[in-house]
Amino acid sequence: MKQRLGTIRTVTMRALTASVVAWGVLVGGTVAGTAQAAAVDRTAPAPSPLTRNTHLSRTAPVRLAPGVTYSGFRLALPRGTVRGHLLTVDLSHPEVSVDLLHPTAVAARAPVSELAGDREAVAAVNGDFFNISEAQHPGVEVTGSSVGPEVSSGRALKGAVPDGQRFGPPLPSAASTEDVLGIGYDHRARLDRLALRGTVHSAAGTWPLRGLNQYALPQGGIGAFTARWGGVSRERAVCGTDADRGAGCDTTTAEVTVRHGRVVKTAPRPGAGTIAPGSVVLVGREEGARRLRALHLGQRVRIGHRLVGRRPGRLRCAVGGFPVLRGGRPVAGLDTTAVTMRTSAGIAHHGRTLLLMALDGEKGRHQTGLTVRELAGLMARLGARDATDLDGGGSSTFVTEDRYGEVRVRNHPTDGKERPVANALGVFSLR
Repeated sequence: MKQRLGTIRTVTMRALTASVVAWGVLVGGTVAGTAQAAAVDRTAPAPSPLTRNTHLSRTAPVRLAPGVTYSGFRLALPRGTVRGHLLTVDLSHPEVSVDLLHPTAVAARAPVSELAGDREAVAAVNGDFFNISEAQHPGVEVTGSSVGPEVSSGRALKGAVPDGQRFGPPLPSAASTEDVLGIGYDHRARLDRLALRGTVHSAAGTWPLRGLNQYALPQGGIGAFTARWGGVSRERAVCGTDADRGAGCDTTTAEVTVRHGRVVKTAPRPGAGTIAPGSVVLVGREEGARRLRALHLGQRVRIGHRLVGRRPGRLRCAVGGFPVLRGGRPVAGLDTTAVTMRTSAGIAHHGRTLLLMALDGEKGRHQTGLTVRELAGLMARLGARDATDLDGGGSSTFVTEDRYGEVRVRNHPTDGKERPVANALGVFSLR
């Protein structure tokens, strides 16, 4: 079996190498980041050409594994050339699956190649935007945690931060940090929106839970941190406001540790350090803090939470990102000015096909990136009916296995090396 698997990988990667070489010749270079429907821009033309002079060239698809193919493309724009990588995944294939890749903790980052290699993924692209800096909050630890919800192997890992607390480009008017691209147990991809539903129940009262392993809590809310959060400080959760990420940190706060259903510790400020399995740390700000202060040592507390979608069917995995394309047309309000490298996930064939795309960030050779509005047009040209914008710039990363089963970066990240990220979308095949 190992010899046969090695042969399959060798043949596949020889074909992939030939395709990449052909792509290098083509572009003159070498190759090394029920849901609520968003409004559609009805005044814009169908995005099928980005401009009248746009020319899209694609290499022949190469089979990486059963149901998974790779191709490269070049998009010629007046300001320069856009180069990219595309993975086409047949979700209806019995040997194919997709899952969210993540570090060992929610508040942690790792390179896409490491995340893919640890799980033996055939290929992967980077995922959601994340808490990357805290210049406006000196002394507050950067968490590295993602903006939106995370679901991996059917488990809800975290909820979405308030819209005003996100990192990344401006959200379209109808978008939310709760927006996700998800893959259901029905082997179909879909755009959805995942909201946290939870309660904290005790003799002192029953209160809504407003956060789950999030680097930012809504004003007046209570958030839960589990062992999956990791050892990073929870102080960031009480900084900023629902509308302003850079606003100061609250001083009206409280933290309560619940272990096996009883309060075992209380504190006036959010703490740090790992959380033991079987324990939950509750952090409150403003009114949420005043409520938590009513709890005392030894008191029974029951905590429940789940992520609820707006479309039927359980999700096997979900990654945060805002919609850019619905029904083959760009959504309204997409940015048309900022040009950078982009990563996107698209959906075709009624959810049966997943398209994972990342641009190439190699410097020079008159190479350019895309605006978010142009990204929507590109994904439509590549065959998507719906698509979401994932983290871009230095985070854009596209990896595949080589002939020896080792994961290799196929694009040129703009930083000159991989940027550690909060999560990624990984593609798996039983071969």
